[in-house]
Amino acid sequence: MPTQLYPTKPSRYMVIRNVTHNVVTMSLPFARFGRLKIGARGTLVKMESGSMAVFSPVTLTPEVRDTIEALGGTVKYIAALDIEHHLHLTPWKEAFPDAEIIAPEGLWEKRQSNPDAYKDAKFEHIITKENYRHHKISDEFDAEFEMEYVYGHPSRELVFLHKPSRTLIEADLLFNLPAREQYSKTPDGPSGILTKIANTFMSATPPATLHKRFAWYILANADKQAFIRSINRIDQWDFNRLIPCHGDVVESGAKGVFRTVMEWFIEAGKKDI
Repeated sequence: MPTQLYPTKPSRYMVIRNVTHNVVTMSLPFARFGRLKIGARGTLVKMESGSMAVFSPVTLTPEVRDTIEALGGTVKYIAALDIEHHLHLTPWKEAFPDAEIIAPEGLWEKRQSNPDAYKDAKFEHIITKENYRHHKISDEFDAEFEMEYVYGHPSRELVFLHKPSRTLIEADLLFNLPAREQYSKTPDGPSGILTKIANTFMSATPPATLHKRFAWYILANADKQAFIRSINRIDQWDFNRLIPCHGDVVESGAKGVFRTVMEWFIEAGKKDI
C-alpha cells in the first residue's frame, strides 16, 4: 500500500487564507513518510501586473480554483521550491498551460523516473548554481521578487522574497512547527510521538537550539560554505513575514526568527568579511 502523504479529501481540511490583499496561503495536512505530521502549504501571489505566481503548489481543489478566479489574475508562474516540493506541478500546469515552471536543477531528471505519473511539459526556468545570480524570469516577476538558490541545501532550495509585502517564501530551509494551522481542521491535530519529536527539533521559538543544530550539522553538511553564503545573502533582504511550507506562518518579526535559527551561519559569514 502506498504511503498516505496528503488527505484523500483535501477540500475538507485545506485552510485558504488571505495573508495580505495579494498573498494567499493554502494550508493542509501532510505527513512525511506517512508519520511525521509537518503540514504542507502553497503560496499564491498576485503581482501588480495582474499575473499570479504559485510557490510549492498543493492540491488544486475546486476551492483553490475559486480563489484564483476571485483574485482575477492569471497563473503565469509555477515554482517548485526544491526537488521535494513538486508533486502537484502536473495538474497546475495542465490547468494553466501557459504558466512557466521555475525549478532547481535535478528536479526534471528526478521526475523522469516516473514519467507516467508526472507527464512533464518542459521546465522553462531551471535554476543552477552557475546561472541563478543572473537568471531572469521576466520583467514583471523580477520587479517584485528576489531569489536565492541555496544549493548547499540537500533539497536544493529556492527561496523567494516578495518585496512589496516584505514576505519570505521558502520550503525546507526553516520549519516553524508544530503545524497548527495545517491541521486545524483535523480532529486530533498534529499528534503522534514522532511528530512531537519533530516539533521539538523544528521549533523556531527562541533559543531554537535543536533547530540550529539540525540546520548546521544536517542541512548544511554537504556544502557548509555555500549554505553560509546563501543565508547571509537572504539576511540582507528586507522581510517581516515568513511563509514556510511546514509549520505556522510567522506573521511579523520574521527577520528576528530567521536570525535566531540561522545565527551560526550569520556569525560564520561575518568572519569571512
